[in-house]
Amino acid sequence: MIRLNDILSKVSSYNTSADLDIIRKAYVYCAKVHQGQTRLSGEPYLVHPMEVSAILADLKLDVPSVVTGLLHDTVEDTLTTLEELAEMFGEEVASLVNGVTKIGKIHFKTKEESQAENFRKMLLAMSDDIRVILIKLADRLHNMRTLQYQPEVKQRAIARETLDIYAPIAHRLGIQWVKSELEDLSFRYLDPQVYYDLASKVSMKKKEREAYIDEVKRVISEKLAEHGIRGEVSGRSKHLYSIYRKMVKRNVDIDQIYDLVAIRVMVEDIRACYELLGLVHSTWKPIPGRFKDYIAMPKGNMYQSLHTTVIGPTGERMEVQIRTEEMHRVAEAGIAAHWKYKEGKGYDEREVKRFAWLRQLLEWQQELQDSREFMDSVKVELFPEEVYVFTPKGDVKSFPKGATPIDFAYSIHSDVGHRCVGAKVDGKLVPLKHELKNGEIVEVITSPHHTPSKDWLKIVKSSRARNRIRAWIKTEERKRSISLGREICEKEFRRYSLNFAKMQKNGDIKRVAAEFGLHSEDDLMAAIGYGKLSCLQVVGKLVPHEKLDIPREKSESRVEKIINKLKGKPSSAIQIGGVEDVMVRFGKCCNPLPGDEIVGFITRGRGVTVHSSDCVVALGSDPERRIEVAWSRDKKAALPVKIRVACHDQKGILANISQAITNCEANITSAHIQSTVDRMGVNIFEVEVTDLDHLRKVMNSILKLPGVTNVERLRS
Repeated sequence: MIRLNDILSKVSSYNTSADLDIIRKAYVYCAKVHQGQTRLSGEPYLVHPMEVSAILADLKLDVPSVVTGLLHDTVEDTLTTLEELAEMFGEEVASLVNGVTKIGKIHFKTKEESQAENFRKMLLAMSDDIRVILIKLADRLHNMRTLQYQPEVKQRAIARETLDIYAPIAHRLGIQWVKSELEDLSFRYLDPQVYYDLASKVSMKKKEREAYIDEVKRVISEKLAEHGIRGEVSGRSKHLYSIYRKMVKRNVDIDQIYDLVAIRVMVEDIRACYELLGLVHSTWKPIPGRFKDYIAMPKGNMYQSLHTTVIGPTGERMEVQIRTEEMHRVAEAGIAAHWKYKEGKGYDEREVKRFAWLRQLLEWQQELQDSREFMDSVKVELFPEEVYVFTPKGDVKSFPKGATPIDFAYSIHSDVGHRCVGAKVDGKLVPLKHELKNGEIVEVITSPHHTPSKDWLKIVKSSRARNRIRAWIKTEERKRSISLGREICEKEFRRYSLNFAKMQKNGDIKRVAAEFGLHSEDDLMAAIGYGKLSCLQVVGKLVPHEKLDIPREKSESRVEKIINKLKGKPSSAIQIGGVEDVMVRFGKCCNPLPGDEIVGFITRGRGVTVHSSDCVVALGSDPERRIEVAWSRDKKAALPVKIRVACHDQKGILANISQAITNCEANITSAHIQSTVDRMGVNIFEVEVTDLDHLRKVMNSILKLPGVTNVERLRS
């Protein structure tokens, strides 16, 4: 059994300035509140928090983490409150205990690999402080070490959860010894027959393997001495689960797994790593394709080392790992290796690099004064762009950050999304615009008569939800457009004594649709309903040209009302294919000019809006509503455009800018003038120009003025 003095000695060995009194205080408090409680093994419950605290000390974590190891079960298993812990041990410890307690309440289901991965991500994302995960790993490790006291069914469930959730997290955080032990312990309970059979076979060759390792160590040590390289050689057998996975992957027996031994050499610096690699390859024949340079290209969990597999002294494969002592420390402790204690060194916050994912930890090379400074720099979620929530059945779903219950509904099924009228989050009704948070349980409320709203597109974040909503809106608009197109055609055909139903039956309508390059009658009706084609164009394909001038009735029909509503002051600068005398507007989002590539967008009741072809609004518009437009070559119109002029704040410069614009025959319609504290001017002018060349002429004229530093066109 671990003793308090053992924990204190471990902490003192790596942190000479540690506050050991607070650890003693936590020990006394822990013993008091857990008094009378026992584990399934019959031992006092105090043994568990002591062992967890010792594991955290082995990871060389800071004092608050070690204290939390002693106190991590107090809130869940005793009458202790977070307020009491905060008062006695500080807010930091209380926060860590709260984090570990929350994770302990998560119900894990690990039937599917994708589900397990989502749990791993959620568990990481739920923790604002990475130490919470490290403490939970220590807690799980000791529970696995004493798993034999649990019933067999529970042993398998806990072991599966550990293998699916916690071992990969230890790997992701780079803590290899914890990962290996968790894997081996899980393997032992999940498949005990295979585990013990494999352990027996490995044990049988133990003496041979030890002799083999000693021989290799002797050869490498001689090479190091011969070339004046200082280094330490060690050998180890690979852990059982690692061997088992190789057997399964290669579909072979243990006798056919040759690289059961890994030789590790630690040298002083990177140069010595590569020098020793050359010596190893010159001593034993390397196996092609089995060399990995993790020094030049580190793993995502900070791991650095040279790996090579060679044919060893007895003709069997042997893996050699070469690294520096610092690399080894990181390889064994991963992220925990970055709790550093340096007395008397100043702290420059500008030197700290925050990271949002573990790869960025590779850039972390700064020495910080204590653990709190380290945590201040890394206190970000590991998955900042994702949020993980539960279904009522306990499954985990991931969404982009800012996702809403609507995103959740569409992730279940399109029909559920379409009929979503509300949601419950953690049992409470919330609005549909509620932003989901990690760990929430979401339940969708539906109504069979409800349909999606265009406004949903403004609040959903997932592409699935957005695509389903757009598809529904597009389908509904197409239905309405087909209906409107058919109504327009039926009334317009009667003016020319044409029977729409009859022509539809004999295939004339389908023929006309094909002439317009459309696939079906519905496509033709939709094009008319959208306004892409006029009914007169269709009639022109069915009635001889000389009969098209038949006088109209004096009373204004509904069709004429629709057309006249669309009519407005025609823009002499725009030609619209297939539509005549239609009101044209220019998008305020991009302010296109003659010379820009453009596209039209039909808006029912407001004519055609013209956008630049690369405008975000145009790119996001319904393709069914787009129409080909072009700049007129014959006529030009003065169009507004905004320009930003940066200049020195000097006397007379505004007058010179105005004069330059006027000299280029452009009219200023508005101006916004602003001076900055550093005696610079930022001026925004709206000017009317005829085309892109005219605008360039104006901008070049302004740029030539003394004191003007920059001129640019604004798109909005």
